[in-house]
Amino acid sequence: MSRVADHLAELTGFRDRDALDATLVGALHDLLQPLEIAIYRVVGEGEDRHWLTRARLAAGDKVPSADPLWTDLSALPPLAEHPARQSCLRQREGLMLDGQPATTLLPLDLEHDCDAVLELRSAAPLSTEQLRLIASVLRVYRNFHSLLDYSERDTLTGLLNRKTFDENFMRSTMPAPVQAESGTGKRRGGRSAWLGVVDIDHFKHVNDCHGHLIGDEVLLLLSRLMRGVFRQGDQLYRFGGEEFVVLMRCDDAASAAAAFERLRAAIEDHAFPRVGRITVSIGFTAVRPGDTPSSAFERADQAVYHVKQNGRNRVASHAALVASGDLVEQRTDGDDVVLF
Repeated sequence: MSRVADHLAELTGFRDRDALDATLVGALHDLLQPLEIAIYRVVGEGEDRHWLTRARLAAGDKVPSADPLWTDLSALPPLAEHPARQSCLRQREGLMLDGQPATTLLPLDLEHDCDAVLELRSAAPLSTEQLRLIASVLRVYRNFHSLLDYSERDTLTGLLNRKTFDENFMRSTMPAPVQAESGTGKRRGGRSAWLGVVDIDHFKHVNDCHGHLIGDEVLLLLSRLMRGVFRQGDQLYRFGGEEFVVLMRCDDAASAAAAFERLRAAIEDHAFPRVGRITVSIGFTAVRPGDTPSSAFERADQAVYHVKQNGRNRVASHAALVASGDLVEQRTDGDDVVLF
């Protein structure tokens, strides 16, 4: 019993979701000694969905392994490759598959990450006592996940909040490792990080004319459009009011601009109830080595300000504005940047 308590204490000792998944896998591996245990999550949209490994630990492994969040979808197993996992998610209940080894599948049922499965392979089918132990540990895991959601997410939209942005920025923008292209033997550089600021045009007019309840509905619908446009691994934040931030990885400035343009067009084309059409102004920048959360945000925000002063409803790159002379960037004696 003391071993279980120790693992539960360790499980709730992290505020990092990646560490939480790795700790869960490690705890159940230590308690049950399976051949392999892993957490798999569905990523992608529509027909282009795949299995991302959140944490995996096999017999003999010292630490769990995982797929990087920025892994190309094409490099991951397609959804149809594992029909039993799909059945587990559809039925929202555990499945026990006979065979050698025996396989146990359990849905994680997380509020903002519901398409995730715990998969355990063992030499023999799990006993009732072992299944009861897993259920108890998962109950603690889900409860702690809910607490993290409460502290890290905006209560209206469900997007990540400003406090979480400051805490996650460095880890989220670290250079991605070089990866081999599937089936070619070639290697490509890791995608670079980009930060975009999205600001709703004339949002005060929406609140003044239609009331704050309708304004809140606009924010909620816009957050759903953002989720539909961006990919798994892209981080979406609401900074408060009508301001949103996106952290993502792209190959180059053109790819980043295209992603933000898709969002701008999707919002402009959407008919918001009672309000009709709204638009957004978007500015973005590459995250530079040595950037702090505030320095990267400031560059993207300067690009947004330029868009708002020049017609709104447009996407602008900070670097392109500097190159064209619309913004002047002056470096001081230190590493700080001053914008005029």
